[in-house]
Amino acid sequence: MLFVEQTSDSATHPHEPHAEGLASRLNWLRAGVLGANDGIVSTAGLVVGVASATAATGPILTAGVAGLVAGAISMAAGEYISVSTQRDSERALLSKERRELAEEPDYELAELAEIYRRKGLSEQTARQVAEELTAHDAFAAHAEAELGLNPDELTNPWQAAFSSAVSFTLGALLPLLAILLPPASWRIPVTFAAVLVALAVTGSISARLGGSNPRRAVLRVVVGGALAMAVTYAIGRIPGVSA
Repeated sequence: MLFVEQTSDSATHPHEPHAEGLASRLNWLRAGVLGANDGIVSTAGLVVGVASATAATGPILTAGVAGLVAGAISMAAGEYISVSTQRDSERALLSKERRELAEEPDYELAELAEIYRRKGLSEQTARQVAEELTAHDAFAAHAEAELGLNPDELTNPWQAAFSSAVSFTLGALLPLLAILLPPASWRIPVTFAAVLVALAVTGSISARLGGSNPRRAVLRVVVGGALAMAVTYAIGRIPGVSA
């Protein structure tokens, strides 16, 4: 998660907290799309490689399910560790801020006033804003202005782990079903087509959420996914590997 430094607009727009909440939700949504994208590519590469080596359904199903489960667990564990580390850092910063408020309240008040003065308020107005916010909730005011944190809305590692596992699983189901449902002779072409279409959709959504160029993002994920499947397909066709 990235903390974006607030600009002078945040001092003049009363709806900024709602904007921050929306940005946070968009970040989670984008992370979910990227997790689904990972599930699509990794599982597609795995099942296409096995399908190019054998026409038997059993090995393809086993490889696909194993890849889905292992990938979902790996994604969840990685996300849990990452977000837990971030949460520990946030808690340490908040604890330090609470201690400073208790030990040096006058200094912290002057510091808060200086933050608002740098955002464009006059010295007198900045001081008044700082005093009123301090009187209302000094800790919350300093946490938001200095750290960009809401003490009541810290990142949740369990939520992050669950979201990551679910998004990966949903993405992985597409190539798994695409390789299993068609007749044997159509498995690989159908999977290639389904995966590339899905990647184009996820790439476009991710780009729009991130504010980047959709065309470029779609091209990157589609080419990457096609390359992954082509390589694993080629590996499955190596003599001695295919059945």
